[in-house]
Amino acid sequence: MAINTKYRTDTPEIMDDFALEGKILREALDKIAKINQLLGGNRLTLQGVAQLLHQNKNQPTIRIVDVGCGNGDMLRTLAEYGKKEQLPLELIGIDANNFTIGHAQNLSVGYPTISYRCEDIFGQSFSELKYDIVLCTLTLHHFKESEIDTILTVFNTNASIGIVINDLQRSALAYRLFQGLCFVFGLNAMSREDGLTSILRGFKKVELQQFSIKNKFKNYTIQWKWAFRYQWIVWK
Repeated sequence: MAINTKYRTDTPEIMDDFALEGKILREALDKIAKINQLLGGNRLTLQGVAQLLHQNKNQPTIRIVDVGCGNGDMLRTLAEYGKKEQLPLELIGIDANNFTIGHAQNLSVGYPTISYRCEDIFGQSFSELKYDIVLCTLTLHHFKESEIDTILTVFNTNASIGIVINDLQRSALAYRLFQGLCFVFGLNAMSREDGLTSILRGFKKVELQQFSIKNKFKNYTIQWKWAFRYQWIVWK
């Protein structure tokens, strides 16, 4: 059956239920993180952070917020990078699911530069949170267009250095290849279903360009990267 990727789907994902918890969710979070590592997703985000920090390494503290942090894998990668580069990082993970935050905290014991907050990013507390860099890895596609505009407005207002977004390209080929990955990695039913829905909720490059124009981003790059990702960096 042909896959229609002309428009983004509004089909919700199982993981969009913020009350979800338990072994199945924990396994899904860890599998997503592992696949993201193997396909180079963490590297794309790290490259974006490095570019933003190129001329901003001498600040007394560099606060980086990861929205939709999942099991905290990206933050731990950043903590190790910061230690290697001797960067004074303060890392904050944000997720609306309390179980997910608890799992991330358990995995991040021994990483003193990382803290976590269970928050709705549309709430007042998050809208008032200031940071130097905000990350959004495989999270933006969970939202509708009007919600994305709101999120980007908050990001652009509260980030002093910039924004790094790493998200999925919506394409039939990506959809078919992910079906193969499901078999290779033995993903559970929730991960399989959500992964395929995620691709259909992903983006075309022109859509990200339109968001950039609408939000008046003056200095940004949008680049296609393997595996069917867009790396979107915004400099303030």
